[in-house]
Amino acid sequence: MTQNRPSPAGSWLRRLVESLSGEPRDVEQLAEVLSDARDRGLIEADVLAMLEGVLEVSETQVRDVMVPRSQMVVIQRDEPPDGILPIVIESGHSRFPVVGEDRDEVAGILLAKDLLRYFAQGGDGPFDIRECLRPAVLIPESKRLNVLLKEFRVSHNHMAIVVDEYGGVSGLLTIEDVLEEIVGEIGDEYDVDEGEGMRKEAERTFTVPALTRIEEFNRAFGTRFSDEEFDTIGGLVLHELGRLPRRGESLEIGGFEIEVLRADRRRIETLRVRTPRDRELKPAPL
Repeated sequence: MTQNRPSPAGSWLRRLVESLSGEPRDVEQLAEVLSDARDRGLIEADVLAMLEGVLEVSETQVRDVMVPRSQMVVIQRDEPPDGILPIVIESGHSRFPVVGEDRDEVAGILLAKDLLRYFAQGGDGPFDIRECLRPAVLIPESKRLNVLLKEFRVSHNHMAIVVDEYGGVSGLLTIEDVLEEIVGEIGDEYDVDEGEGMRKEAERTFTVPALTRIEEFNRAFGTRFSDEEFDTIGGLVLHELGRLPRRGESLEIGGFEIEVLRADRRRIETLRVRTPRDRELKPAPL
């Protein structure tokens, strides 16, 4: 009779438990125990990173990681289909809050596939956005991420609208945002390999690694940003904002609109740069 072999996951977990010299008194001590287990080879670095993410999620509130109201991509309820389509294409999102007269009046959630289905069928008939809307899930700013993740799993919703104590919309959060707090940034179509350098997305729009040196950026875009204090374009963005930005935040520097495509709690990774209308450039790869 063949015995069942212990799984690799169970093996390292058992070794970890056996290595504990006592029960951790708090989350900070547990984090220290996990770090020590990594140093002793009981768990790998990527496993430690995910475990630390799980601990942080249990202590993190929605307000700490939500996409703020000012950065939300929304659709007006009375916008015609031809006006909605460019928003869907430009943002690359799959779900959009639909609002009424202001952003505090959320009528529901529009899935991009519902709009694309309309255009796939010819796009010449009547389009009533109200018939396509899914109910919007409203959550308070104080909700813990681990609780929200469980609710996402049970309800199969992928997006929630965050409201403040007065009932006003303060932001939104997706299931991807929550998962990224555990496993780190999830790659998407905007990923740029370090060796790939800058690349053109569309007319006047370029994807630029945040580690691009300012002198290289100046040469490619004809700018004169100073590199005396900062070496990279990401460093310049950090200086202008005065803090680490969240994904989706944007600012204007020297007539250039710069949007943060990828960032975590430690650094900016990828930027989208839109040049002024009077200049279209084709920067060479770095």
